[in-house]
Amino acid sequence: MIRATCITLALALAIPWSTPAHAQDSSEADWLRNPAMGNYKGYAEFKMGHYAAARHVWEVLAGVGNTDALFNLGILAEDGLGEPRNLPKAETLYRAAADAGGFKAQYRLGMMYGDGGSLPPDPGKAHHYLSLAAAAGDQDAQARLARLAQPDAPASPLEQAERLASQGRHAEALALYRQAADAGQVRALTKLAWCHEAGRGTPADLATAARLFGEAARAGDAEAQYALAVMYRTGKGQPQDRAQSLDWLRKAAAQGYPPARAALAAEVEQGGDAL
Repeated sequence: MIRATCITLALALAIPWSTPAHAQDSSEADWLRNPAMGNYKGYAEFKMGHYAAARHVWEVLAGVGNTDALFNLGILAEDGLGEPRNLPKAETLYRAAADAGGFKAQYRLGMMYGDGGSLPPDPGKAHHYLSLAAAAGDQDAQARLARLAQPDAPASPLEQAERLASQGRHAEALALYRQAADAGQVRALTKLAWCHEAGRGTPADLATAARLFGEAARAGDAEAQYALAVMYRTGKGQPQDRAQSLDWLRKAAAQGYPPARAALAAEVEQGGDAL
């Protein structure tokens, strides 16, 4: 799992920059010149559990208001990956990303402000952020809004899992994601892959994440297609294969998935050598 410029700049000034060794094969200037490929770099480090290196890349990009980087920093803070768990910091990062147009952060905040989320319930904020994400085409937000309109309808395993995840109850969410995936829900398969990749409710397992992302990507999920493209581009989780990466990137971009569209444009502009 990316709004106000003044908040973003304040965060950038407040964060101490580090220079971990894993991030030195490309420079800050490279990331700033090509943020989409910088995010590829951060994501590759994240996949390998190099959280300090991933944070360094994302902090640099957050300093210029990149919504994906802000969202990813929020994930690190919320889950305590490479740093102490800090929910207020995560909320601030998510809000900066969401208020700048990041649909992933909008959805995340909508769930966290919702009934039973990890933040104090605020139905107005929950509906606001979910509506923004839904308007951007986020399927999960659209499903959650539909659920809010039918409060008495029984929740599906996937919906239950999303609520548990928003409370930080990742082991319980994992079991329900698995149940929903076994029932053929492709979105649940992608969510399950993320759990295995990030170590949410289960030890991090990149090989299992890669297999699950592959299944979901072949079933047509744009987010999984993008994740698979990054794996093939960086050689983390899949053998490095630029042709395969571009193929999956085009599939995700054709469905309008914003990170894939940005990355594909960067690939074209840089001739594939951005990392």
